Formats: sequence, C-alpha cells, structure tokens
Amino acid sequence: DACPPPPGTMSKISRDILLESINGLLKDSKTNKRGFTETVELQIGLKNYDPSKDKRFSGTVKLNHIPRPKLSVCVIGDALHCDQAKEAGIEFRSIDDLKKFNKNKKIIKGFSKQYDAFLASESLIKQIPRILGPALNKVGKFPTVINHGDNLNAKIEEVRATIKFQLKKVLCLGVAIGHVNMT
Repeated sequence: DACPPPPGTMSKISRDILLESINGLLKDSKTNKRGFTETVELQIGLKNYDPSKDKRFSGTVKLNHIPRPKLSVCVIGDALHCDQAKEAGIEFRSIDDLKKFNKNKKIIKGFSKQYDAFLASESLIKQIPRILGPALNKVGKFPTVINHGDNLNAKIEEVRATIKFQLKKVLCLGVAIGHVNMT
C-alpha cells in the first residue's frame, strides 16, 4: 500500500550514478567525433506537477563557467556602446539601424535568429519594443540592459554564463550546462 510521495518532494540521483553517466557521455563523445563541440544538457523531469493548475515558472541561473562559448551576442547601443563594441570586435546595431527595418516582420525575425542574445543600452531599452515589436520577446531574447559604467566584455561573458529555463506545457526542463571539451 505505498502512497505516492507528497507534491514538492524530490528523488535524488546518487553522485556515483551521475559521475558514471557523465563519464559515459564523454567517452561516447570521444569515440563518435562530430564536426562541432557538443553541448552537455541537463534534463529535469518534474513529477506531481500539473502545469494547467500549478503556476508555470521561468528563471535564469548564472554558472561559474561558460556552457556555450560560441554564443553570438549583438549590442544594440547608443553612440558610446557602439564605439566600445566596435573597438572590442563585437557585433552591434544602433537604434537607427533598427529603424531601417521599418517594422518589417520578416527582416526583424531574421535579425532575431542571427544572434543568440542581445545587450542594449539603458537609454534605448524602452524604444526597442516600439521599433521591433514583440519579436525579440517572443523568441525569449529580450535584451539585457547595459549601463555606461559596465565593462562590455564582462557583461557579454556574464550573458554567456547565464542559462535560462522555462516551464511550459511539458513537464521537462532542459538547460545547457557545459560542453564536452570542458574538464
């Protein structure tokens, strides 16, 4: 007569099983070479959680390493941030460049697919939805704010080290936590 565990309880995976799984994954990656660096993803299955009744959630976690080093970032900046991005060799767009899209949904969608993440000057953040519409928000790429005192390279590294998760209708969360070339 075993009762199911009450909602909110979790089953833990032993350290040995976790290490065995990771070592198996790394061994498989070495034997089956691919033409790219494979990402290691953590899949979390939720039990006793009903997304239609219970609250859905989303969030971000900053890791102390960068799981996806080739994450492409674009700076949407004012004159100062555009100059800093140009000096650092980072792709950037000014607000005038965005206005040239002329609210054309196809061009905006292409622009949003071109990059994995966006940074935007604090002075421009409120104008972006007016110029681009909801496109960046829909794909979960709304820009992270940068201030004039921020170090642009440090902010980009922070964005690359941050993983986002969101619970939708499926009871499974998947997040990139590293890649196979990490030690």
